[in-house]
Amino acid sequence: MTGPNETFVAAARAALVERADPVRAVGQQRYMKSAMPYHGLTSPELRRALTPILREVVMGSHAEWLATIEALWSRATHREQWYAALALARHRPYRGWLGPEAMALWERLIREGAWWDVVDDIATHLVRDTLLAAPDVEADRIRGWAQHESMWMRRAAILCQVGAGDRLDEDLLSDVIRPNVADREFFIRKAIGWALRDHARVAPGWVLRFVGRQSDLSQLSRREALKHVGLPA
Repeated sequence: MTGPNETFVAAARAALVERADPVRAVGQQRYMKSAMPYHGLTSPELRRALTPILREVVMGSHAEWLATIEALWSRATHREQWYAALALARHRPYRGWLGPEAMALWERLIREGAWWDVVDDIATHLVRDTLLAAPDVEADRIRGWAQHESMWMRRAAILCQVGAGDRLDEDLLSDVIRPNVADREFFIRKAIGWALRDHARVAPGWVLRFVGRQSDLSQLSRREALKHVGLPA
C-alpha cells in the first residue's frame, strides 16, 4: 500500500511554521471560531509558502497523492495544514486524478472540517470537478448527501455545482435544494441562494421559475438567488 510523500508533508509543515505570526493567529482563530489554532498566515502568504513546494515535490502516483492529502489533514495541528492538504488536492497537475475513488476522502474531510472555510472549498472545487468528470456515477451520491444528517454534507451537496456553468445538471440542483428548502439553518439558506445565484448567470429564466415554485423558500435564499436577475426578491 502506497504511503504519503513525507518530503512534501515535512516541507509544507516547515514552510508554514517559518512564516508564522502568533499575534495574527490569535485573531484568526477567534474570527473562525476554530478549536484548532492557526499559524497566522494570510491567504497570499499561504500561497507563497506552498507554491514552490507544490512545484518541486511531485506525487508519483494517484495513491501517493491521496495518501499525502490524508496525512497532511489527519496530522494537522494548525488549520493552515488543512489548507495545505486542500491546496495539494486542487493542484492543477493532479486534476485528472479527481474521480469517484477520491469521493470517500472528500466526504471525510467535509464531515471532519465541518465549517465553511474547508467545506465550501471542497464542495466548489474537488466535489464539483469529480461530479463533472463522472456525472453518471456521482449524481446519485450527491442526492444522498442532500438528505444527510450532517448539515455540512447537505451544504456541500447544494454548492457542489457552483462554477459548473452550462455543464450544471438542473435536475440535480433541484433535487438537492428541495429537501432543504424549509431548513432554517443559516448555512443551508445561504447555500441555496448562492447556488441559485450562480446558475442565474447562465439560466436566469430557469432560476426565476424555480424560485417562483418554492413557496417555503426563505427570504435569504430568495434574495440571494435573484440578486443579479434584475427583478425584486
